[in-house]
Amino acid sequence: MFDALNITASALSAESLRLDLVANNLANATTTKTVTGFPYQSESAILAEVPAPSNGPYRGIGQGVVVKAILASQAPFPKVYDPTSPLANAQGYVLESNVNLSTQMVDMAEASQAYQANANAFSADKNMILKALTLGA
Repeated sequence: MFDALNITASALSAESLRLDLVANNLANATTTKTVTGFPYQSESAILAEVPAPSNGPYRGIGQGVVVKAILASQAPFPKVYDPTSPLANAQGYVLESNVNLSTQMVDMAEASQAYQANANAFSADKNMILKALTLGA
């Protein structure tokens, strides 16, 4: 009965992490040098389903979602010509963060909508459980 709540809770947690990553990416979009010496790299979460049990009453039924990994973007760092910058190379170019603002805004909208949909599902599940508990009373 409470499995539906656990499944939607796992999705809420995963979408919350995605929103946190977008916020972090946006906050660091102008960071040109990190502790690694390179500009900030955009990060994204890779989600995977929790495998369904192979036997028992929940055989074949998905059990939610889990964050499989958080990956740094492999997109190249844009180069900007600024020979006055202390970070400029010998040719006068500065590497900038590979955060793409348009992509981040789309990711934020998608994660926000998914979070809201799962919040609605959680609320509906909770209401159904409460109604079921009142049956026969």
